[in-house]
Amino acid sequence: MACDFIALATPGVQGLTPYVPGKPIEELERELGIRNIIKLASNENPLGPSPRVLAALNQVKSELTRYPDGNGFQLKQALSSKLGVKADTITLGNGSNDVLDLIARAFLAPGDEAVFSQYAFAVYPIATQACGARAVVTPAKNWGHDLDAMAAAITGQTKVVFIANPNNPTGTSFGRAQWETFMSKVPETVLVVLDEAYIEYVEEGSDALNGLAYLDQYPNLIVTRTFSKAYGLAALRVGYSLSDPQVANVLNRVRQPFNVDSFALAAATAVLEDEDYLARSRSVNSEGMAQYVAGFQSLGLDFIPSAGNFITVHFSVEGMSVYQKLLQEGVIVRPVANYGMTHSLRISIGLPQENQRCLAALERVLGQ
Repeated sequence: MACDFIALATPGVQGLTPYVPGKPIEELERELGIRNIIKLASNENPLGPSPRVLAALNQVKSELTRYPDGNGFQLKQALSSKLGVKADTITLGNGSNDVLDLIARAFLAPGDEAVFSQYAFAVYPIATQACGARAVVTPAKNWGHDLDAMAAAITGQTKVVFIANPNNPTGTSFGRAQWETFMSKVPETVLVVLDEAYIEYVEEGSDALNGLAYLDQYPNLIVTRTFSKAYGLAALRVGYSLSDPQVANVLNRVRQPFNVDSFALAAATAVLEDEDYLARSRSVNSEGMAQYVAGFQSLGLDFIPSAGNFITVHFSVEGMSVYQKLLQEGVIVRPVANYGMTHSLRISIGLPQENQRCLAALERVLGQ
């Protein structure tokens, strides 16, 4: 009888299913033989890379035989200058996903609990359960985080609370007033991870939340961010966290050596200086969001108002059936049934012509 290797895995891993990324263009081309495909599934930046990034990559390629700087000195200095933080508060990761996993591995053990919301980012349960800890999932409120319920869910076994603002896949967000009320209820021994992967898309306002403003006030706060979205470096995988230096010291004890490669370090350092690229990313996203909102309203579709670079739309039929029909049209979006949202799809903001093509495809599909 063949060995049951799943049974050999730890109990937490046995209960997991592999993370399923958005379908690549190449895969759809192989399956259906379709060309001129657009991908609006993975919340990527539609602009392509910054010219400064391309120049930086060209300089680094001659050093392919060398290991990267394991401490990421130049990138940390650039972040320190840009964000007004000290270098010893920064932990670099292979994308912010990597940092989330570092946090779980460093602070969660069997018997511990991690609290997060219904419809929150799929990496939170993966990182929690892989460590043998128990996931405590609080019901969402209007598709977003119910911070009062999350605070009430904290027990003596809670070690970490994961909060995404804006949240993926719903795009919901909350402001400073709600955040300050929540943090006043959290014991100082509980780490609060504020995942700000989409923070660059948040419109500034009097109540807009920026986690960096609270780092000095709350030593138990960890803010995670990424270069994959507004900065257009999804393929290179580089993210970071900002925290109390002692927390950063713990994270760096479990961080793998050279977890961020030389290309990613150089590209991230370069794009931080490209204010024009970031401004264009925000502008294209804002215009695209308005394009989708108008299009959905014209089609009579309900949707969740979003503060990210994507928007989740609801249908009267199973979302997967709409997804499959859109694939036939050469349009890749993201099913979210794995989040329990069986009648919804998440659509990333693309270039104006891509957004219009998606809306036209939706109109044809829904009219069938």
